[in-house]
Amino acid sequence: MSKKNERNGLINVLEVFPRTASMLNDIVNEEIINKFGIDLERFPDEVENIKESYSLKDYIGDVARIEYARFKAKNTEESIEEPENRTVNPSFQLLQVSWQNLISIFNGDDKGKGNGNDIISGDQLIMVWKDKDEDEVRMEYASSDDLLALKIVVEGIGPEDLVSDTDLTIGKIDNVIRSSIEKGILIAPPSSLVRDPDIFKEIKDTGEEFLVADTFTLQWHITQSCDLHCKHCYDRSDRTNTDLADAIRILDDMRSFCLERNVKGHISFSGGNPLMHPDFLDIYNAASDRGFSLAILGNVASRKQLKDIIAIQMPGFYQVSLEGLEGHNDSIRGEGYFRRVMDFLTVLKELGIYSMVMLTLTNENIDQVIPLAELLKGKVDSFTFNRLSLVGEGASLKMADNEKFRKFLEDYIELAGKNKHVRLKDNFINIIRREKGQNPFGGCAGYGCSAAFNFITVLPDGEVHACRKFPSKIGRIMDVSLSELYDSEMAKKYRSGPEECRGCDIRAVCGGCMAVAYGCGKDVFKEKDPFCFMRLV
Repeated sequence: MSKKNERNGLINVLEVFPRTASMLNDIVNEEIINKFGIDLERFPDEVENIKESYSLKDYIGDVARIEYARFKAKNTEESIEEPENRTVNPSFQLLQVSWQNLISIFNGDDKGKGNGNDIISGDQLIMVWKDKDEDEVRMEYASSDDLLALKIVVEGIGPEDLVSDTDLTIGKIDNVIRSSIEKGILIAPPSSLVRDPDIFKEIKDTGEEFLVADTFTLQWHITQSCDLHCKHCYDRSDRTNTDLADAIRILDDMRSFCLERNVKGHISFSGGNPLMHPDFLDIYNAASDRGFSLAILGNVASRKQLKDIIAIQMPGFYQVSLEGLEGHNDSIRGEGYFRRVMDFLTVLKELGIYSMVMLTLTNENIDQVIPLAELLKGKVDSFTFNRLSLVGEGASLKMADNEKFRKFLEDYIELAGKNKHVRLKDNFINIIRREKGQNPFGGCAGYGCSAAFNFITVLPDGEVHACRKFPSKIGRIMDVSLSELYDSEMAKKYRSGPEECRGCDIRAVCGGCMAVAYGCGKDVFKEKDPFCFMRLV
């Protein structure tokens, strides 16, 4: 071999196998090309063959095999794009090595100064693949869940078939597959929950972040039963509870919808007080078995009730409500409820449940929001507010005027910047952020007004509404599938929102609040939220 080729070959080897090269002595580094040529594929085996002669590490051959797999993954020519069906990442490789904990070798600096002190003899499987989004090579030790997901996709096994042959639930299998998709080991079709491009303009510098939803939320009011009688309640109508058989059918329908649309499913149980449903734990358990993330929007519960819930599945959060400081809150929600909530927040913290407090903003409590937020510091994980919807019993209350509301938002934003538990939610906060040249946030439900987009409400008797805070009926889930309801013309009208918002450059993260507009007597399909203070430029 010529000196030039020898030099080029050495450079190639050092570029492809930097960790291996760092484990070779200087003599081997100089002689390696003369001995092996520049056949990169053969290099790991050749290094394995000479390790004893040169007193090299026993595991050096496996290190070289991992590096060659990383090189191949990085240079995969096959396009890693979203397929029509779930498939294995074309860059993916599964390596059987004879030494454990070898990835620690790669946790050093760019020159491969990993210590490798925890490497022991023993077989192990290592996964190597290129992340389709980051364009970086990743590697992990293969778990039994990873291998199960690969088996399901490669062999085309239906999750339902596995349930009958194992003690796994359908939700466990779905989550195993979803985890592998999130890692990038498997590649899935993209979400089909996409905003209409003719109505929702892409926001500068955010790409599709606010135009494509990857999670679909069902806010499920399984009962109207409630142990409170709040003065601003938007629905005290008499509706029959969702019975267990119908609940199971709705859950299966929800799972089918999420699989069809390639999204994760989330269920927020609400009411009334959802824990007052006689079959709540059975319904919660069935939802857990189907792999949904779960949350509770309810009232104060006992420690035993919470422990029973946790035993099934830790909720993503438990939300309760306060309407201001103690005196005002108790005038709305009942004597003593403020103290009960404060004690309850302590119990949630002790049990490790993420806590949320929601406030309904009115003219009477607008000056109490910031003092309440300060009082809740260290006691709650998340505090925010929704504006009053003038429907149901809430129609007897009053909203703050536009000027006062705008000033309140500015003060609230300033407070949120200093306190991590104070969260942004109202869509109009994005108007202020725009005025200040700041990037938008997701607004009310991640995509501005998300009614009938990544979110719907199901009532106890099966009525489906675009938003729970005002009458926005789409249909009945007992009569047709969730997929049919979602694709209905009425759902599309609610998704599109008011015509007056079209053309606004923050429409994808705003749209105001249709419930507020409805309560003010507006046509929600035509007229925007009357509290809007956007100045179009």
